[in-house]
Amino acid sequence: MRYFESFLCSSNLSLDISRIGRGEIRLFTLFLQQQKRFSCHPFNHVQEENLSGYTINCYLRSIRAFFSWLVSEGVIAGNPFDRVKIPRPPKKIIPAFSQHQVQQLLATIDVSKTEGYRDYAVILTLLDTGLRISELCSLCLSDLWLEDGMLKVMGKGDKERLIPIGRQVQRVLWRYINRHRPEPAVPNCDSLFLTRDGRPLTKDRVEKIIGRYGNKAGLKGVRCSPHTLRHTAAITFLRNGGDVFSLQRMLGHSSLEMTRRYCDIADIDVKRAHMTASPVDNLGLPTRRRRGRSGK
Repeated sequence: MRYFESFLCSSNLSLDISRIGRGEIRLFTLFLQQQKRFSCHPFNHVQEENLSGYTINCYLRSIRAFFSWLVSEGVIAGNPFDRVKIPRPPKKIIPAFSQHQVQQLLATIDVSKTEGYRDYAVILTLLDTGLRISELCSLCLSDLWLEDGMLKVMGKGDKERLIPIGRQVQRVLWRYINRHRPEPAVPNCDSLFLTRDGRPLTKDRVEKIIGRYGNKAGLKGVRCSPHTLRHTAAITFLRNGGDVFSLQRMLGHSSLEMTRRYCDIADIDVKRAHMTASPVDNLGLPTRRRRGRSGK
């Protein structure tokens, strides 16, 4: 909104919210498409590249949400964005971990140490469930039903959901809780994953932990982060025969639109699927032997 306000001032346009219409929004969109990255940032240096399509889309959706709020509060009669098409962000394939890279990542962890086993449990939990990093850090002991193989998660919009976990993760979490989880620093602390001194793990701490193991493993061509583990969980789930509706519930998506993106990414494996499901190969046609040059 500050970016939008600055644009209106520099263009000598009205700041009266009731007078802002489709024309001003379209001019602002053109302005954003011509801006360099970090051109108005107070700390970072300006870069040569223009703002990405993702950034522009995010700015405009945020402003549209603000105008929607103004309409709901009765401040303005209508949302000027109702007849403005926001440019779609480019569709890019976000690299996921290969099976070999996952094995490399796990091989760098010293599971004989308390912190190492915790990190091992964290990575396997993310990989098996596709949890968001915020959801992982908010997990409590009371959210685990290990015997039933289920986790209870509070997702976006304060929506609870149940997520199944595999037998391997069940065993790893049981071992972590009973043998490696530190004594909480604060009485009645129910957080599942704790630091060495007994405090709940934070999102920043988990990101640094996973990034450090990625550097140690020498992984290239992929960002080593909790979100990449979420991508990998989704893609692997589909490649292993999981259906898109179950994946939607597992990831906590409110609609299938986001989940379908993982279907597109999983299509990278279409060659392997075709080898199994080839329409012609499955007709059962007789194999004809190739004749030699002599015609025999």
